[in-house]
Amino acid sequence: MAKKTLLNAKDIHIILHRLACQLIENHNDFNNTVLIGLQPRGIFLANRLTEILQNDYKISNIKLGQLDITFYRDDFRRREEPLAASNTSIDFIVEDKNVVIIDDVLFSGRSVRSALTAIQSFGRPESIELLVLIDRRFSRHLPIQPNYKGRQVDAINSEKVKVSWLENDKKDAVYLLSNN
Repeated sequence: MAKKTLLNAKDIHIILHRLACQLIENHNDFNNTVLIGLQPRGIFLANRLTEILQNDYKISNIKLGQLDITFYRDDFRRREEPLAASNTSIDFIVEDKNVVIIDDVLFSGRSVRSALTAIQSFGRPESIELLVLIDRRFSRHLPIQPNYKGRQVDAINSEKVKVSWLENDKKDAVYLLSNN
């Protein structure tokens, strides 16, 4: 399998700071905003953004949660092997809050659709936005678009975008994998 590096650690660092600044522009002090990282891989991005907002931009009151969408997916019963659920950790109400759903890669839009359904269990948000590190714009099955995106990638369906996080994979990088 061929592997092409799309983003290195320095690129990701710059993109994360830009995304943090865009969030500050739109949400100011985060008094009425909550961040929700999608399990399993969106939580790495959500945690990293929260660290940047707290440490570099001195925003102290950020509410961060983790949402598992396994049983909200439209395909979880269609798989031969059962899906393993991750933890949901949301210790606040999203009622009348501005929710920012965070995931690493936006592909078909099905995970985001599942998250929109799942988040309703925690209240009715004032608004919901989507932040992704990678937007695979030509692969959407649903009419879902990100409000914030780190990088747009045009990849054919047989290609895979793999995000590696230092916390999980020992290195920050984004790769395009193909069978060529």
